[in-house]
Amino acid sequence: MSRASKAALTALLALPFLISGHDRPSHLEQVLQRGSLTMLTRNGASTYYLGPDGPTGPEVELVRNFTDYLGVDLDIRVASAFNGLSGLLLQRSGDLIAANLTRTPEREQLFNFGPAYLDTDTMVVYRRGQNRPRSLEDLAGLNIMVIAGSSYEDALRDAQQQVPAIEWEPREDVGMEELLLAVADGAIDATLVDSNIFKLNGHFYPRVARAFTLPGTLPHAWAFPPGSDDSLVQKARQFLYLARESGSLQALHDAFYNRSERLDRVGMFQFMRQVRERLPPLIPLFQEAANAYAMDWRLLAAIGYQESHWDPEASSYTGVRGLMMLTERTATQMGLTDRLDPRQSIDGGARYLLNLHGRIPDRIPEPDRTWMALAAYNMGMGHLEDARVLTQQLGGDPDSWGDVVQQFDLLSQEKWYSQTRYGYARGYEARQFVENIQSYYETLVWMDTREHPLLIAAL
Repeated sequence: MSRASKAALTALLALPFLISGHDRPSHLEQVLQRGSLTMLTRNGASTYYLGPDGPTGPEVELVRNFTDYLGVDLDIRVASAFNGLSGLLLQRSGDLIAANLTRTPEREQLFNFGPAYLDTDTMVVYRRGQNRPRSLEDLAGLNIMVIAGSSYEDALRDAQQQVPAIEWEPREDVGMEELLLAVADGAIDATLVDSNIFKLNGHFYPRVARAFTLPGTLPHAWAFPPGSDDSLVQKARQFLYLARESGSLQALHDAFYNRSERLDRVGMFQFMRQVRERLPPLIPLFQEAANAYAMDWRLLAAIGYQESHWDPEASSYTGVRGLMMLTERTATQMGLTDRLDPRQSIDGGARYLLNLHGRIPDRIPEPDRTWMALAAYNMGMGHLEDARVLTQQLGGDPDSWGDVVQQFDLLSQEKWYSQTRYGYARGYEARQFVENIQSYYETLVWMDTREHPLLIAAL
C-alpha cells in the first residue's frame, strides 16, 4: 500500500472520531426533524385536561403556542403521578415538563430550565370556622397533607428547620383539587397550594380560606433534559420573550385565571339590562333557528347569553368566537363560514346542541336529557359519560340529571378521574354552566309567558 493510500485510509478511519459529538442533531434539531414536540404533564385544572374540542389547559395552550412557533405538532404524555415526571424526562420520553412546575434550587441541579412565565405565592389554606393558622408556629400539631415530591414539601422542610414540630403526610395518589376538598370536608387541617391554583379552584370550595402566605414567590418554568445541549431551552427563551412582549402570555393567563369573565354571570341586573339593550334584534334569529330545528328559542337565547352576553363579536384567547362562542373545529363541523355572523353562530350552536341531544340515550326523559346535552356542550360528551358511569358505580341513577350532576365535582378529583376513560374535567364549571342557563331560561320563559314589556317591544 502506498504512503498516499495509507494516509487516506488513516484519515477515513479517523473521521468518525473527528466528528463525534458534532454529528448528533441538537435537541432542537431532533424536534424539528421529527416534526413534533412531546410535552410531559399531569391531569389538572392548571395543566392539562380534555375539553369539548380536545386537550386544553393553561400549560397545554402555552406549549401549543410554542409548537406553533416552532412549526411542529404537539404530543402530550401524562404521568400517573407528579413524581413520575422527572423519570420520564430523564429517560428522554418527552422534550419538556410543563406541569405547573416551580423552579427551585434543588430542581435546577437536575434539569435545564427555561425562563419563568408565571410567579406565584405559596399559600397555606384551612377550613373556615376552624382556628386560623397565622404563622409557621401555628402549623405545629396540625394534620397537613401535600403532594409528594412537590415544592410544598420543600417549603415544609425549610419551615421545619424553624419549627421542628411541623409534620405532614406526602401523598402521590392525590391532586390539588382533592386536597382542597379534604380541607373543605375537615379530613385534614391544612394544605399548601400555589396562589394561581387557588385562584382557579378556590371559588368552588367556599369553606376553604387562605390562612397565610409563605414569604417569597416561586417562578414557574418548563424543565428540559439536563446537559450542555440547551438548544431547545434557548428557543423557548426566545418564544416566551416574544409572548411576554406581545401581551399574548398575559392574555392566556387571563383566559384561564380570570374567573370574573367566565363564571360570575348570574347577576340578574346585568341580565335584564342586556335583555333591553342587546336581545331585541337577536330574537328573530333565535326564533328562526328554533323553528328550523323544533327547539325553544328562549333556551337558545339563554345559551347565547351565557356564552357571550349576546355579543356577536365576542372572542376568547382560546379561540372560541361569536355569539354562541363556537370553536373553529365546531364551526367547521357545522359548516359555518363566518363565526361572527350572528345568524350563522346561532344556527351552528343550535345544530351542535341538537347533535349532542341526539347522542343522549332516548330513554332519558326531558328535561334531564336537555340538561345533559348542555353539560356535554360545555365539557364534552366523553366527560358526561364518565360522570354517568361514576353515578352508576356510586349507586345513583345514570339517567337522572339530579343524580349525575352531583358527581360532576368528582371529575376534578384525582381519586375519581383517574378511574375514568377521559380523565380530568372541570365538572364544577359544567354544573355552573347548566345552572346559569337554567336561570336565564326560566327568566325568559317568565317574561315571555307574562308578555313582559321588554319582550313585547322586541317582538
